[in-house]
Amino acid sequence: MSELTSLTRVRAALEHREPDRIPFDLGGSVLTGINHHAYRRLRQYLGLPVPEAVIEDRAQQLAKVDEDVKERLKVDVDGINPVGRAERKEEEGEKGDYLYYIDEWGIEWHMPKEGGLYYDMRRHPLAGLSPEEAKKRFRYPNPKDMSRYVGMKEKTEEEFRRGRAYILGRNAPGIFEISLWCRGFEDFYADMLADRKFAEWLMDQVMQVKWTYWDIILEMVGENVLIISEADDLAGQNGPLVSPQLYRELIKPRHTKLFSMIKKKAKAKVYIFFHTCGAVRELIPDLIESGVDILNPVQVSAAGMDTKELKKDFGKDITFWGGGVDTQYVLPKGNKQEIIDEVRRRIDDLAPGGGFVFAAVHNIQRDVPPENIMTMWETLQEYGAY
Repeated sequence: MSELTSLTRVRAALEHREPDRIPFDLGGSVLTGINHHAYRRLRQYLGLPVPEAVIEDRAQQLAKVDEDVKERLKVDVDGINPVGRAERKEEEGEKGDYLYYIDEWGIEWHMPKEGGLYYDMRRHPLAGLSPEEAKKRFRYPNPKDMSRYVGMKEKTEEEFRRGRAYILGRNAPGIFEISLWCRGFEDFYADMLADRKFAEWLMDQVMQVKWTYWDIILEMVGENVLIISEADDLAGQNGPLVSPQLYRELIKPRHTKLFSMIKKKAKAKVYIFFHTCGAVRELIPDLIESGVDILNPVQVSAAGMDTKELKKDFGKDITFWGGGVDTQYVLPKGNKQEIIDEVRRRIDDLAPGGGFVFAAVHNIQRDVPPENIMTMWETLQEYGAY
């Protein structure tokens, strides 16, 4: 097959057809990115200039992947995110040995000044409050602030003109996640059982902020759209974070409603790229029913996430975006042959019939040597042609 554009290559994969080669994503979203330290080392290894990295995601400390790296590594996917994703904050500064900021939801994040890898949540603005007081104090980030959208329409037009696929980024993490982060994990888990009415109210407020964002940006980009990014971490290493029954009663209906709105509002056929870490196998049928088209990151090291079985059971209904190499052990710590064997195994499992976009499992972290990244990439180049 002759060389395709990235747009036609990714579209074929999403339509469960085999393109010329497996599409490759690095930096197309803040879920398929690379830590800025690892990124600078990769640039140096490739013989490219090594300026200070632009931070694409503040909490995760991800670098923006530059065009020269995308061209060198034949990256098929760009990311278009709201303006200021890494910068929007209510307050920032230093507290003792930590850098900190408060985001527009009122959540406070800290990172050690020395050796810090990420910003972690330190304060949840609604924790410990009665439901009545929490309702009064809930912050509504303004999705109608048009400064968020500057340049996004023009970028989408440029991507489609040049024939490159892109992921249209969201304005916030998931409905369930933001509710947990604002209320505090312990309080919100208790709310879901002891005060369901309030838990539903809080998730609905988050959903409305997201709803308005998607309404605005989908109208703005028109037909130049293919992939929509949404997320909610629903599972841990060994299983779902809440019971499947509770997920189906409280979270799934809101996902279904939001995804249905997105698909109706979009002026072209769109695919919902949905990120959830962990052992999520038990919930995949529900995700498909709710409108999810793409599963990311396909955490192969989690319980029940065997790629061969996932492809057999769900490969006709969903595209696997990720799962290309284990990032908990193999990519950071494996030797060259282990990385080669891992990448080949995942390609064998996930690539047949299309429905697969190659990316590491979640973001490439600080401790991954550039040699390992390139072994992953070189194996994909050698073994990823259809």
